[in-house]
Amino acid sequence: MRIIPAIDVLGGKCVRLSKGDYATRKIYRDSPLDVAKEFEDCGLKYLHLVDLDGARSQHIVNYGVLREIATKTSLTVDFGGGIKSDDDVRIAFENGAAQITGGSVAARQPDVFLRWLSTYGAEKIILGADANNRKIATQGWIRQSELDVADFIADYARKGISYVICTDIQKDGMLQGTSNELYAEIIGKIGVKLIASGGVSSMDDLTALQQIGCEGAIVGKAIYEGRIALEELKKKLQ
Repeated sequence: MRIIPAIDVLGGKCVRLSKGDYATRKIYRDSPLDVAKEFEDCGLKYLHLVDLDGARSQHIVNYGVLREIATKTSLTVDFGGGIKSDDDVRIAFENGAAQITGGSVAARQPDVFLRWLSTYGAEKIILGADANNRKIATQGWIRQSELDVADFIADYARKGISYVICTDIQKDGMLQGTSNELYAEIIGKIGVKLIASGGVSSMDDLTALQQIGCEGAIVGKAIYEGRIALEELKKKLQ
């Protein structure tokens, strides 16, 4: 299982939110690049980079941060937040993203998302499945749909999607464990590479996600709050 640390960027700084609520933002570091370099030095190879300004503005904003990390580290970066148009996708890839994540677009403009999938391929386009009480949430998690998360993923799996980042919003940033039952259900029923996101609080959580069969696990607040030390991750990677 890939371990994928997260950097959420708001106002150019490295922050974390709880349940996606901007009012709960906590600034951890002034330089996302410095954090990315620490991840790289630890032996981590991947990075989940989220443009929170972009998610709120409905268009990509922090492409400069993406470019800096992509050019000054060897990390393979998946990028999300505010990707709503063809131009946003182009800007993300031109500035070093290896993959981009589309969530709101996939739910609200499926034709657009499927065009990206057709144009760039399943290795480049990640389906963002952000769920609140199993219902898909969009637009920076402000709006909630009536789409069931498992049905949403299954539909896109039939249409050729390979990678899925599934976030349980109620777990995100809460350090209270992950949605193992939901992930096990999705993996058991649908043939996708599932990346778990939200709630990782310990190395035990990572072990449990690995046993379920997750392709990757995103770790954010647990690192910043010292619940998981980079040295522990380094040992797990060896």
